[in-house]
Amino acid sequence: MDNIVIEGTGTIFLEDLRVGMRSRIAKTIGDREIEMFGEIAEDRNPLHFSDEAAKETIFGERIAHGMLTAALFSGLIGEKLPGHGTIYLGQNLRFVAPVKPGDKVVAEVTISEIDSDRNRVNLDCEAWVDDKVVVTGDARVIAPIYN
Repeated sequence: MDNIVIEGTGTIFLEDLRVGMRSRIAKTIGDREIEMFGEIAEDRNPLHFSDEAAKETIFGERIAHGMLTAALFSGLIGEKLPGHGTIYLGQNLRFVAPVKPGDKVVAEVTISEIDSDRNRVNLDCEAWVDDKVVVTGDARVIAPIYN
């Protein structure tokens, strides 16, 4: 059952999970998403909001918040794999390249390890724009079990 792609939303219980299962989402990160994330996170860094200020940075232009891109992993884990009822334990992230306003980000999580005795699942996480990786990492969660 390796490399099963999960398309819908809901819950996949621990007993039905397999190493190699994966899920993917695509999202265009526009000005609206950047504005909303900045408001929620209280992060008004001019790098994200001011073309003038961003020109003076190493990127030379505005970029999206790194955590905005990484939030797509949370959506995948909470909605698709394992899905509803999943509890986040931890997330490691490496920001490899910037995401610019208007970029279409594809994020994917893949189950890399299952500890059935403790209801724990490890997932590899990767996001990219076109063919360029922008964020990598891994997550550890508690998967829901049948009651």
